[in-house]
Amino acid sequence: MNYKYDVVALGELLIDMTNNGMSGQGNVLYEANPGGAPCNVLAMLKNLGHEVGFIGKVGDDIFGNELRSVLTELGISAEGLVTDKDVRTTLAFVKTFEGGDRDFSFYRNPGADMMLKRSEVRKDMIESAKIFHFGTLSMTHSQVREATLFALDTAKDAGALISFDPNIREPLWDSMEDARKQVLTGLSYCDILKISDNEIQWLTGEEDYTAGIEWIFDRYRIGLITLSLGKCGSMAFYRKDPSRAEYIWAKSDPYLTNDTIETTGAGDTFNGCILHFICEKGIKDLAEDNLREMLSFANAAASIITTRRGALRVMPTAAEIEDLISDRVL
Repeated sequence: MNYKYDVVALGELLIDMTNNGMSGQGNVLYEANPGGAPCNVLAMLKNLGHEVGFIGKVGDDIFGNELRSVLTELGISAEGLVTDKDVRTTLAFVKTFEGGDRDFSFYRNPGADMMLKRSEVRKDMIESAKIFHFGTLSMTHSQVREATLFALDTAKDAGALISFDPNIREPLWDSMEDARKQVLTGLSYCDILKISDNEIQWLTGEEDYTAGIEWIFDRYRIGLITLSLGKCGSMAFYRKDPSRAEYIWAKSDPYLTNDTIETTGAGDTFNGCILHFICEKGIKDLAEDNLREMLSFANAAASIITTRRGALRVMPTAAEIEDLISDRVL
């Protein structure tokens, strides 16, 4: 099949207001960085040579107009981006602590991203994509949840691979039980799962990561799970036949740097590189060497993005990633 898109993503497109120093009067300065996890993933993929498209909603305001312009600038198709005159573009204020950890305050009550309607989802885009990618921020409220489920059913019917990153942001949920319910719904659809260390422990109740992975494998037909471990690197778990219990796994060390500014977008950069590997190699007949190669590339890219403010506009290039990997080998 000739695909128009390698990856189409649905979800939030927003402004990350990231603290960037202090004014002469002692006030915190915030930099308006375009962001949103699904689009960050697409930006990484575009940098690696893939055709990508986005489905979502922004407000008819200065931020929404800027975000549409950024997508065009980066080569991400915005044909699925809806502009709404009645709601404002979502803002996320990001406070970064020493060492790169973050705290979020969202201005989203409502925000445009949560107002996407089922009727506004570009079914034709999903049907012409090799991979469909989504997260849970498009499942926090009923209207956008309906749109997301419609998109997932469309992707499943079209035979697309489905990629899922829970990307839990606790302040956006009425309850964490509701969040868990929607994550489990996402697991029932996906073929490829990216999940973080704290998320898998919260979801499964298992402190041991391998036990948590097996908890998921026992319940869902997922072929590939990647587990991001922050400063401890990452792991991948793969089943050639998702209906069987047997799996292989690999681990890759992180590319630690003393130049980390913030970690916003690191997981999305990592995930974009995982989907790049799947676009290039497919998801059938992977071996441990394939998993290690995939993880090493993704870890290197994630390390680079932590040295930059924001994510969407500053994703690393293939050459930068390969140079970092070569430096370790040398």
